[in-house]
Amino acid sequence: MDIIDLIPDNTSAIEQAAALLVEGFAENSPASWPNLESGLEEVREWLGPEHICRVAVSEQGAVLGWIAANSQYDGNVWELHPLVVRADRRGEGIGRALVHDLEQRVGERGGITLTLGSDDENNLTSLAGIDLYPNLLQHIAGIRNLGRHPYSFYEKVGFQIVGVLPDANGFGKPDILMAKRVATPVSPEGRQ
Repeated sequence: MDIIDLIPDNTSAIEQAAALLVEGFAENSPASWPNLESGLEEVREWLGPEHICRVAVSEQGAVLGWIAANSQYDGNVWELHPLVVRADRRGEGIGRALVHDLEQRVGERGGITLTLGSDDENNLTSLAGIDLYPNLLQHIAGIRNLGRHPYSFYEKVGFQIVGVLPDANGFGKPDILMAKRVATPVSPEGRQ
């Protein structure tokens, strides 16, 4: 497996990445990319030089996974969005490799922090289906994964929950905000 830049003239890889989006989000977020055209539109939006857009490909050139990120806070923070791995290849370390590769690319561009939001629209965590506002921090501290929610994967690759946006997708459907440091920050005085 190789991880390479996804570039505008690689139409086959773009189409495969778009199909992965549709397939990968069909169960837990079907409205995100309901068809190939919406997937293609999303992939094409990430192809500019201001973004990081990478694919994991097999020796035969099949796209196994796709990851992208955009710069925020003057380049100090990059948002990972989206990450998707072919369903029949999950659990093989492809997602982990894509995240690690993205961390390197973010660091090369001067980024310090990588962040993401991981929605829970289907009651896959203990944060869903309830009013989080009373005792919000207590709910976050006691989070449990009830159904293979991706936040556990992100914790395994070093992300931490840094907050929750209650009701982001409707009542009881929060967005779990996660982040990790990817580079050692240098203070204004030049100390690390």
